[in-house]
Amino acid sequence: MSTSPTSFGINVSNTADTSSDSHSIGARIDRLPAVATLWKLTALIAIGGFFELFDLFQTAYISPGLLEAGIFSRGSEGLFGFSDQAAFGAATFLGLFIGAVLISPMADRFGRRSIFAYALLWYTLLSVLMALQSTSAGVMSCRLLVGIGLGVELVTIDTYLSELMPKRMRGSAFAFAFFIQFLAVPAVALLSWLLVPHSPFNIAGWRWVILIGAACALLMWRLRRTLPESPRWLANHGQSEEAARVVSDIERRCEKEYGQPLPPIEAPAKVPPHASQQPSMWQPPYRKRMLMLITFNIFQAIGFFGFGNWLPALLGGQGSATTHSLLYAFFITLAYPLGSLVMMKAANRLENKWQIVASSLGTVIFGSLFALASAPWALIVSGLAITLCNSWMTYAFHAYQAELFPTAIRARAVGFCYSFSRLSTVFSSVLIGFILDNLGASSVLVFIITSMLIVVLTIALFGPRTQGVALEHINQ
Repeated sequence: MSTSPTSFGINVSNTADTSSDSHSIGARIDRLPAVATLWKLTALIAIGGFFELFDLFQTAYISPGLLEAGIFSRGSEGLFGFSDQAAFGAATFLGLFIGAVLISPMADRFGRRSIFAYALLWYTLLSVLMALQSTSAGVMSCRLLVGIGLGVELVTIDTYLSELMPKRMRGSAFAFAFFIQFLAVPAVALLSWLLVPHSPFNIAGWRWVILIGAACALLMWRLRRTLPESPRWLANHGQSEEAARVVSDIERRCEKEYGQPLPPIEAPAKVPPHASQQPSMWQPPYRKRMLMLITFNIFQAIGFFGFGNWLPALLGGQGSATTHSLLYAFFITLAYPLGSLVMMKAANRLENKWQIVASSLGTVIFGSLFALASAPWALIVSGLAITLCNSWMTYAFHAYQAELFPTAIRARAVGFCYSFSRLSTVFSSVLIGFILDNLGASSVLVFIITSMLIVVLTIALFGPRTQGVALEHINQ
């Protein structure tokens, strides 16, 4: 039995019929004001991304502990004939690739909420298992499996968030979400600095870092069980009454916090008679968008993870001792959440494609300065600037790629495009390890800078505009 909007205290003249399809559901969402209810939903969704980034950046910060414990080996003595730290990064991103390309499409079939919850549980259980390993083979195997669960998580977050937020606050919502998620980076850096060189209660510090992340993830999983399913997904799967009920509940809470009737509903996008109900990723205009995003993701991953995952090693290559490099890295990583927080107000006023271009150019400029720096203050300042630019680019492109596909294929298409960033990092982790060992830190930075220049050209030349446009209009 359907629920009338009036039972939720909504002004009937402002509320769409409960039989609304995905387009009118989208129009109802797009008129919502930016009140506390929507920010709370954003925070709950972002919590899952916190643990993905916590896990991703472990690659850099717990590797010194694994080396000192004798579990990892350097150079050609590693498990696969090259640095175990490089193999560790490759195993992580191979798992992320498998999860993103093979598992994330399930979010289009079974819903955003359920896949979201199971992915976080998978991460928790496999992380605990990884913390119990004492061989490089055991650590690598568990790392691969952890990555499969995490590969689903961030794709689903992007999809979920873009569908729940009104068009006028999508940019700010993604910036706020990544502020929360990026808090994981200084968190893992600080925990690693405090724990990795030590063995509290005779348990190696690197094991503590993993176990703390897993324990916190389990607590957050319980909080996120209160999230609603995406109304756009429900409507797209023929559950219009349930979609209307979910939107009505959100409207009721938003109207109460807004203190006045909600703004009128704009006319929903009209669907062309020939529009496919089950569009293909490879039909126009999505084919061009797919190719653009695949190219973008291959090279942005080199820039982002090449710097982030190898930061302590790059600092060491610039002459910093291990303890100092971990401490410097902690200060530099503070810029990850700050970058997203600083850009929150501007995020909705700037076109996402130009934010990606500008931030990538910033990485090129400050990466060049980092390569020339040797004094601690210069390394920290230029490292902070690179990190700010990477933070800015990240929330902008996550919002951007989720905007470019319709609800029916959003998780599948975003997962497929995003998986190339994971596959890229599998190979670039090994390549960066080789370059660092044989040519030095400056050559690694040249590799990163060149990759970011390709990012700039790809988005500037081929990226469509999306600012302030309803998802349904973007994808007509």
